[in-house]
Amino acid sequence: MYKPQAAQNRFPTLIREREGKFRMKTSKSLFLGLALLLATSAFAANKGSLTVQEPMTVNGTQLKPGDYKVEWDGNGPSVELSITQGKKVIAKVPAHVVSLDTPSQSDAAVVKKNDDGTKSLSEVRLSGKKFSLAVGEEAAKADATR
Repeated sequence: MYKPQAAQNRFPTLIREREGKFRMKTSKSLFLGLALLLATSAFAANKGSLTVQEPMTVNGTQLKPGDYKVEWDGNGPSVELSITQGKKVIAKVPAHVVSLDTPSQSDAAVVKKNDDGTKSLSEVRLSGKKFSLAVGEEAAKADATR
């Protein structure tokens, strides 16, 4: 009557094989999930917020007071900065990544007062970042010093 035991001896082997396949599938899923998370966090690093307190221009486009999102494309010192409000792209401008000695304490718009009394966005600083994004004339000056 050892025939049932022979069947039982084969059954644990099948379970072990299934567990191994399950572990392999779980490992692959975990690896793919981690890769996706890292890719997403890399893109998140190129985004920030901007609150405009008073009307100003950026590259000829008027920014009204309000909350905006900024996102930039590129890894080098020269990038393209997009300013959006909701889903609408308000402006796309060339920008230059400028190193800061200390991280910015908050999100901030650095504004330049023009000769005619109007104001222009010259720099975007992002909370906790040790760089800023110079736009307009400031970006051109940063490129000239390279």
